[in-house]
Amino acid sequence: MKPTRRDYCQFLISSQTNYTQTWFADHHQHFSHDAINRYLQNDDVTPGDVWKQAKGVIETSPDGFLVFDDSVSDKNHSHKMELVRLQYSGNEHRLIKGIGIVNCLYVDPQTKRYWIIDWRVYEPDIDAKSKLTHMKEMFDDALNIKKLPFRVVLMDSWYATKDLMLHVHREGKIFYCPLKSNRKVDDSGGKQPYQAVSKLQWNQQEAAHGKLIKIHGFPGATKVKLFRVAITTNRTEWIVTNDLDQASTDNAKAICGIRWKIEQYHREVKQTLGIEKCQCRSAKAQRNHIGCVILAWNYMSTLAKKLKTNIYNLKKGMLSAYMRQELAQPSVLMAFV
Repeated sequence: MKPTRRDYCQFLISSQTNYTQTWFADHHQHFSHDAINRYLQNDDVTPGDVWKQAKGVIETSPDGFLVFDDSVSDKNHSHKMELVRLQYSGNEHRLIKGIGIVNCLYVDPQTKRYWIIDWRVYEPDIDAKSKLTHMKEMFDDALNIKKLPFRVVLMDSWYATKDLMLHVHREGKIFYCPLKSNRKVDDSGGKQPYQAVSKLQWNQQEAAHGKLIKIHGFPGATKVKLFRVAITTNRTEWIVTNDLDQASTDNAKAICGIRWKIEQYHREVKQTLGIEKCQCRSAKAQRNHIGCVILAWNYMSTLAKKLKTNIYNLKKGMLSAYMRQELAQPSVLMAFV
């Protein structure tokens, strides 16, 4: 028998800690390691397949959010694995060897439910595309091809470039994103030189309601609203938006908080579905593994919602069934004390 995409996704859902082909083959009565490897080499799981699955279950809203961010699948011990390159990991806060994946999440702001609707593997040596290019293409695809209703785009400071912010603005969408502390801005209406955003002075009114600024390099009189948000006692974020009607720092902080849904997604695919654990060397196999993980996550997320639980409890529930079976009929019987 030959394993199918469904078989591989089922393995990812069922396994708890080991997501290698060897582990799969050792626990399946029909599939050999070579057969599983051939499947991963021959399939072609694409972002289109993920959207085909997601569009059947996604709950859209005219006030929907698109959230963009990238993650790095840690391959620090890899020596001959394709797609692996040295890149910065926000999780590790340092450069690591890994596979970069740029993700697009759709969030319903009313229910706070979210779906992965698009993804791209970062491989600039092959397609000459930066992460910024991938984000722009996914934004355009959601708007013009998928025809998704959404109002707000959330992204982190890496994607807060002049070109991307202006592109979102020209398409009539609202963006919220943090600026790096050294980003040059002007809040004086041209009366003073541009200065780092962290050097701005804030009065009580501005602290509560934000201030209008011009970002260096923005055209003409194009202004945006800036908010200073205290994340912790030692950390401040400067949030910028083209929603000039936004007049509350607290509201701006709450909207940006939705961006952490994508961090939750990153944790779930790493901790429950083994997106980092495939040991195949070829780019094709790694891509198909990543695509299957995303398909499995979308399915698990939908099931968890129906059962009013979460993905972690679904996975833990499988171990509970094993525990009950072992206590009823131990595979290793205690013979003496």
